[in-house]
Amino acid sequence: MNLPMFQGFGKSLMMTVLSEVGDRTFCVAAILAMRHPWSSVLCGCLSSVILTTTLSAVIGWAAPNLIPRELAHHITTLLFFGFGLWSLWEAYNEDDDDNEELEQVEKELNQDAAPKDTTGKGPKGKEGSKVAEDLKKQRKPFLTNFFSPVFIEAFSVTFFGEWGDKSQLATIGLAADENAIGVILGGILAQVLCTVAAVAGGKSLASKISERLVTMASGVLFLIFGVQSFLSTMY
Repeated sequence: MNLPMFQGFGKSLMMTVLSEVGDRTFCVAAILAMRHPWSSVLCGCLSSVILTTTLSAVIGWAAPNLIPRELAHHITTLLFFGFGLWSLWEAYNEDDDDNEELEQVEKELNQDAAPKDTTGKGPKGKEGSKVAEDLKKQRKPFLTNFFSPVFIEAFSVTFFGEWGDKSQLATIGLAADENAIGVILGGILAQVLCTVAAVAGGKSLASKISERLVTMASGVLFLIFGVQSFLSTMY
């Protein structure tokens, strides 16, 4: 591993860990692992974060080929400063015992898991149950022929939770300024560590993590990256 790749790897690893610990996708993995077989949840979440990390890095790698490299560097620097100040502001406004992210994710997953009346008329004994079951089978998603419903749920919830997230945008910016392969490897390793910890620790671990402390640490790290990126343009 050469120096540029090692730098991209290290920055991506640190940034992703601090961005993902206690994040929405971390809470999703923790809660789903308590309700479903952990192996399906782990595979679904890992597949999703590996895909999003790779796509983000590829977008970042392609950016300097679409716009001037110097402009891409300045945009990345502004992103780091912006995310740093944003994270510190979020940490300042959070309570030490606040688990708002965990509670919100759990509420949304509970709503998605709530049984729904597919007939619109309510069950009517055995006949109504049979009709509802038949309709449910007819509406069975195509992908369930290849993947388990738990895998699909874990993958889709994690994917859409990551897309447009602060960590994804930061990964795009980092890949535009650093070695893209190093960024991918560091991001994937960080995502694997966070996802495994979430699945193994479950809701009890997620509830003990101080969102304020993690957010503050990520904000400081973003500012350090921003200063480093800014100074690199002067020398």
